[in-house]
Amino acid sequence: MSHSIVPTTTYLQKLQADTARRMQTSVAVPSRFAGAPEELVRVVEAHAEALAEDLRHVVHSLHADPETAFQEHRSAAYLVELLGRHGIAAQLGVNGVDTAIRAEIGSGDGPAIAILSEYDALPDVGHGCGHNVIAAAGVGAFLALSNTLTENPDAFTGRVVLLGTPAEEGFSGKEVMARHGAFDGLDAAIMVHPYGYDLADQVWLGRRVLTVTFTGVAAHASAQPFMGRNALDAATLAYQAVGLLRQQLPPVDRVHAVISEGGTRPSIIPERAVLELYARSKFAETLKDLSERLNGIARGAALMTGTSVEVDWDEHAPTLPVRTNDALTERWVAAQQRRGRQPLPLGVVSETIAASTDFGNVSHRIPGIHPLIKIAAPDVALHTREFAAASATDAAEGGALDGACGLALTALDFLCDAELRQSVAEEFAEQGGAIDVPHFFD
Repeated sequence: MSHSIVPTTTYLQKLQADTARRMQTSVAVPSRFAGAPEELVRVVEAHAEALAEDLRHVVHSLHADPETAFQEHRSAAYLVELLGRHGIAAQLGVNGVDTAIRAEIGSGDGPAIAILSEYDALPDVGHGCGHNVIAAAGVGAFLALSNTLTENPDAFTGRVVLLGTPAEEGFSGKEVMARHGAFDGLDAAIMVHPYGYDLADQVWLGRRVLTVTFTGVAAHASAQPFMGRNALDAATLAYQAVGLLRQQLPPVDRVHAVISEGGTRPSIIPERAVLELYARSKFAETLKDLSERLNGIARGAALMTGTSVEVDWDEHAPTLPVRTNDALTERWVAAQQRRGRQPLPLGVVSETIAASTDFGNVSHRIPGIHPLIKIAAPDVALHTREFAAASATDAAEGGALDGACGLALTALDFLCDAELRQSVAEEFAEQGGAIDVPHFFD
């Protein structure tokens, strides 16, 4: 007998249909802020458009030579060389990461905003998350502002910092950089991520990684099973308990797990078993609560089986949910509307389609935005070979250019509009202000 193991796509199709219906009635809220003067906006936008060929090369060069987390040596060197050709002496190997980049323009007085670029790829899949597009958009935005300032040193005051942030995929490179001072003295941070929709905002879940190691007593499984303490039983109980826990979790919380070690042969009671888990949640506080529940499951399984247990959290730094700043988002939307795009507000696309990013850690230190820009069809998921293919298309080139314009104009608005900056700061304070990210889960 055989049966189909292909999952039905009905639910995804229903989600897309619901999204399409909501798109028909969604209206972008007009910005409350004046932003930068229109004449200056046009100058910056023109400088961004003049970079189109450079950005096209970034998109395709990085795509053709994908490098994984902390190994992005050629990609980082390429971006530093491009900046150098435009007169920018960028630093390579900063803030505790060999492949991190930092460049800065402007004066030390006044506000400071960071524009972020990612450029790591996925193992096997390559740029299945489109970080080549992120790199091009961030560098393009920075160069557009730099060339504006070169042309007119009085165009705007304050500082713009470009940060090349490696190892977003699974290793929280931004958190490593943050702990080495990358975001000290900055007032805001912005970046853009490619996607299947233009979204002003979307839910990004916080994530922690947990490894649970059970240690029991080996014994002959036939002759003397009563002399053993079965570590695999403990791991299996914990795995089943996670399944039962899911019924009591909030709708967008996620726990995924594998038993990576479970014994060596059936005739021996396993003395060691390892359960590896990802825990994700929509809010930092609910992620902390979920962590406590998983701790309890691990210790309870050990108690039931007479085994010992080691609970090890976060071999790599955890990522927090993205805390979006609405005031900055308004200016991103206004900038994208200039490019003929209509970013959808939060809630149009279901929040159940949610992943994680280390930008969340940045957004809990300083105000920030992490909008999404369309380069693929809505049914093309991130982290797939299909999205990797989309990341080297004409649409990807357009997304990089429009993203560069959007980031440049959002940064310009922040530097030029004191009322906007005040609102950004007040909103961030109302959201809870800066938190002690490294010790949040202690």
